[in-house]
Amino acid sequence: MRIHIIRLISIQLWKQSLQNRAVIFLLFILSVLFAFAAYTGWKDYKVQEDIRVKHQVDVRQQWEEKPDKHPHRMAHYGYLIFRARYPLSFFDYGLERYMGNSVFLEAHKQNTVNFSEAGFSSGMLRFGEVSTAMILQTLIPLFIFFLGFSCISAERENNTLKVLLSQGVRWKELLAGKILGLLGLVSLVFVPVMMLSAVMWFSLMGFKSTTDEFLRLFWIATAYFIYFFIVCSVCVMVSAISKTSKSSLVRLIGLWLLFIVIIPRTAQAFGGYLYPAPSKIDFDTKVENELVKTGDSHNPNDIYYKGIKDSLLQAYQVKTVEELPFNYSGYIMAEGEKISSGIYNKHWQKQLDIYEQQNSVNRSLAFVNPFQAVKDLSTALTGSDFNSYISYQEQVEDYRYQLAQLMNKLQMENISNKKQQADDKPYTISRDHWKELPDFRYRFISQTDLFQNEIASVLSLLVWVVGLLIILHFMSKTLKIN
Repeated sequence: MRIHIIRLISIQLWKQSLQNRAVIFLLFILSVLFAFAAYTGWKDYKVQEDIRVKHQVDVRQQWEEKPDKHPHRMAHYGYLIFRARYPLSFFDYGLERYMGNSVFLEAHKQNTVNFSEAGFSSGMLRFGEVSTAMILQTLIPLFIFFLGFSCISAERENNTLKVLLSQGVRWKELLAGKILGLLGLVSLVFVPVMMLSAVMWFSLMGFKSTTDEFLRLFWIATAYFIYFFIVCSVCVMVSAISKTSKSSLVRLIGLWLLFIVIIPRTAQAFGGYLYPAPSKIDFDTKVENELVKTGDSHNPNDIYYKGIKDSLLQAYQVKTVEELPFNYSGYIMAEGEKISSGIYNKHWQKQLDIYEQQNSVNRSLAFVNPFQAVKDLSTALTGSDFNSYISYQEQVEDYRYQLAQLMNKLQMENISNKKQQADDKPYTISRDHWKELPDFRYRFISQTDLFQNEIASVLSLLVWVVGLLIILHFMSKTLKIN
C-alpha cells in the first residue's frame, strides 16, 4: 500500500468532517460531557476517600482506647473496616456503587459488606452513570458511526467512487485511509481525555506513583484505542458494502443496539438462568445448619467440645481444665473459630463457583462482542470489577479471623483457668494488648493476576483486530463500485 495515498484520504475525511457544523457541535458536547464526568468522578473519589480515612482513623483510635477488658469481650466488640477504592475507579465506576463501603468484623460471624450507594439511590441508577469509561464505551461508537456511516456509501451515491478507483486508488488504500481518518477524529477527543485522566489520577495519588500504577493507565489507553480501531473498521466495512448511506446508517445503529444494549443484558439474564445462585437467606441457613452439627463452642457441656476437653486432659496428664498451662476457654474459642471459619469458607467458595459460572457466559460472549471485552478489561484495570470485590472480601475475612484468633491467644496466655467467685473482679487484661492487632491494609490485585483473570478479554480484542484485518484484506479484492 502507498502511505501517501492513505494519508491523503484520511486528511480529506478530516477536512470534510470538520467543515460540518454538526460535527463541531458534537465534539463540543462530548468534550463537555467528558469534563463533567472526569470532574465528578475525581471529586466523588476524593470526598469518599477523605471520609473513609477519617472514619478508619477514628475506629482505630476507639479500638486502642478501649479500657482493660476480657479478650473475648473485645472479640465480640468487633472492628469496623471501610473499603478503600483504587484511584483509577474515578475513570470507570464499574461495580463501585453496588459493592458496599463498610463491614463489621466480629468473632464467630462473617458479616457482609454494607451501605452500598445503590442501596440509598433511586431506580435511575439502573440506567447507568455518566463516567468517563461509559462515554468512551457507548457514546464514542455512536459518534464514530455518525462520522463514518457515509464515508464510502456517499462516494458510491455521488459517483465519485468510480473517479477515485479509476485514478489508481486501490480498495485497500481507500479502506485504510477512511479508518485512519476516523481514528484521527476520535483522537481529537480521546487523547485530551486520557491526558486529563492522567493528571487527575496523579493528583489523587498525591503526585507520587510507581511504574506499576502508570502501566495501568497505559493499558487502559491501549485497550480503548484497540476498541476504537475495531469500531472504526466495522463502520467503514458496513459503509463499503452498503448501496446507500441510509442503509449504512440503519445497519450501524442496529449493530450498536445489538452490541451495547441487547447482548450484554441478555448475557446477564442468561447466566443467571443457567446457573441460579442461592439467596443470602438460603446461604446463611446452610452455613448455620452445618455449624449446629459441629457443636457450640460457648456451651461447656457440648458433646463435640467435650471430646476435645478429654483429649487435652489426657495429653497434658491432668484431671481438670484448671490444671492446664493455658486458658481452656480461650483454646476452645480458637478451635470453634477455626471450625466455623472453615465451614463458612467452604460454602462461600461454592457460591463463588456459581458466580464464576454466571460470569463465564459474559466472558465467552466477549469474543462476539468487543464492547463486553473492553468493559471487563476497563473495570479490572481500574479496580472496580467483581474480582476486586471478591479479593477485598477474602482479605477482610482473613483479617477478621486474625482478630478473633489474636483475642483467643491473649485469653489463653493471660486469663487464669481458676473459676471466679460471685464477688471476684472480672478477669481482664491490659489495654496495651489492643495495639497488637495490626491495621488492615488492603492489597489491590496485581497486574499479573489481573491479566490472568481477564485473559478472555485480552484475547477477544486481539482476535477482533486480526479477524478484521483479514476481512478487510479479502474485502479489498471482492468489493465492487456499484
